[in-house]
Amino acid sequence: MSAAASSPRGEPLLRVEDLRVEFPTEDGVVHAVDGITYQVHAGRTLGIVGESGSGKTVSSLTTLGLTRRQGARVSGKILFEGHDLVTLPEDQLRAIRGNQIAMIFQDPLSSLHPLYKVGAQLIGAVRAHHPEASKAKARERAVELLGLVGIPDPARRVDEYPHEFSGGMRQRAMIAMALANEPRLLIADEPTTALDVTVQAQILALMERLQHELGMAILIITHDLGVVAEMADDIAVMYAGRIVETASAARLFAAPEHPYTWGLLKSIPRLEGAREEDLVPIPGTPPSLISPPAGCHFHPRCRYVQPEHKRIDPRLEPVPDEPDQHVACLLEVSVRRRIWGLLSAGRTPEEALAAVGLLETQA
Repeated sequence: MSAAASSPRGEPLLRVEDLRVEFPTEDGVVHAVDGITYQVHAGRTLGIVGESGSGKTVSSLTTLGLTRRQGARVSGKILFEGHDLVTLPEDQLRAIRGNQIAMIFQDPLSSLHPLYKVGAQLIGAVRAHHPEASKAKARERAVELLGLVGIPDPARRVDEYPHEFSGGMRQRAMIAMALANEPRLLIADEPTTALDVTVQAQILALMERLQHELGMAILIITHDLGVVAEMADDIAVMYAGRIVETASAARLFAAPEHPYTWGLLKSIPRLEGAREEDLVPIPGTPPSLISPPAGCHFHPRCRYVQPEHKRIDPRLEPVPDEPDQHVACLLEVSVRRRIWGLLSAGRTPEEALAAVGLLETQA
């Protein structure tokens, strides 16, 4: 259940329940999304974070019905304003896609057609859901949208091709296209990838401003914890197709409960501290989603693994005294909190293990 589950915010705009997405292949079935549950409320931002291949993008593409043509087997529910998008007929889903739910894709250069002017593509996005709009009216809207996202001289640049825009401007154009019909929910998949840090900050500030002006819910998908620290109200951490921890952004950065979250946080370069201090990478590689390991899927990479963790599959459960935080970890709460306290104080994982008495019990 999402970290926002018990908050008094009314009904969520989007509720995902036990979503599973599988892709049959010659080598076996890929369990790309393995039973995730979360929700997003109007006017709030949920960040989904995790390494590449954790299922973040597949879950968002499934929300828009874009995995149907890839032969995906989908089960569970994706409830948007009372409609289950998993079972919705394609024509009804098409009316929602791009109109009430829009998406910013990872690479704006490949998402924008290189042979069509940016304005023509914006006009197409407007008229796809408003066929009654004249081409002149749609062009006015395209110019308005480019101005809304901060592109200078939009009346001139509306007639330029994607290659004539810088990377940051192309990303702004993609945001303009996503906002063409003022969606209720905006899905942003790695919206700042390949942009320099100053442009990243501008794009994030733009999204926050537009959310405030339009009242949208935002689902932001990224591997960059710096991005979710800047943008998100709530965070869901994904690993191997599953959500392993959810919490408010403030709580997750202050008191994370899952060893995978600790690994993500400790692998971020920091300005404070000694210059010679080493980063602490997560050992190993993500598991195969065709044949994931038994027990806790994270156990082959976990520095704090115990023998029973290799047999027992943990469930996502509320953290004691923190009902808005959920974690899937078999370590006892007191042990988890003591380990994170030691890591936060600069101790190494090995020192933390020894301090809590786990070193000698590892198998």
